[in-house]
Amino acid sequence: MPTSHATRLPDPVTMEVVELIGEVVARYYEDYEEAAADHALTGAQARLLSLLSLQPLPMRKLAKKLKCEPSNVTGIVDRLESRGLVERRPDPADRRVKLAAATDEGRRIAKGLRESLRFAREPLAGLEAEEREALRGLLQRMLTTEGSRP
Repeated sequence: MPTSHATRLPDPVTMEVVELIGEVVARYYEDYEEAAADHALTGAQARLLSLLSLQPLPMRKLAKKLKCEPSNVTGIVDRLESRGLVERRPDPADRRVKLAAATDEGRRIAKGLRESLRFAREPLAGLEAEEREALRGLLQRMLTTEGSRP
């Protein structure tokens, strides 16, 4: 009797890939924490600033993206706002909703954070352009495969 896909154990290569992805994620976060500290930010503050450097977002959406409680996001935004890196503004679509937005200085620091990530930059630079494109495609495919979370 064949086993269902859900109960089948992963093959050794899949298990090794999962372990390697875990190691990549851990090294990325370690490097991200160091880069954040260089800007006197916590990792959570840096991640929030990075999100806001792309577009203003409502607090609830920030909480969902950061996988934390809205009250935690309020505290992080308060601290970044006191440093002039983030500001609150009304949502033009619904003035009852407040958006958090990166200031010019906040966007500058977020860009500096991205540029200073050694782990994200150095190992990838060792790959040929075609290899980086193939890796990008594979990662995008993993994230869009049915059953993946957004």
